[in-house]
Formats: sequence, C-alpha cells, structure tokens
Amino acid sequence: MKALFGGVSLLIALALVGVLASRQLKATTQVAAPATSSNTATPLTVKQQSTQVQEQVRNDIAKAVEQNTRKLDADQ
Repeated sequence: MKALFGGVSLLIALALVGVLASRQLKATTQVAAPATSSNTATPLTVKQQSTQVQEQVRNDIAKAVEQNTRKLDADQ
C-alpha cells in the first residue's frame, strides 16, 4: 500500500514539474523584443537585450530616487 501511494505521488510530482517546465519554455519563447526607436527591425542579441534591460532598470531606479528626494524636500 505504501509503495502504491509512493508511486502515485511520484507520478503526480513528475506531472506537475512537467507542466511547469512546459509553461516556462513557452513563456521564454514568447518574449517579445523591446521596441527600438528606429523603424528597422533588427533583432537584438541576448547581450544587447540584457544591457538594454539593465539600463532601463538603472533609469527607473534613478527616477524613483529623484521623485522620493523631491517628495522629502517638499515635506520639510
């Protein structure tokens, strides 16, 4: 009986991992390239995409810090 429950739980866990893995693979293949300012549709390499995302995050953080500083200055 223990072996049966062990086998069934192993199959359920394997099915769950399989479903999650397939969803992850589908999500990574459907990632759209970020929009560029030019009209040419040149595909970006992974390194270029990574650099672009890093720059965007830096810009967003800088904006958030600036807005927070302005808010703090206005409160005082």
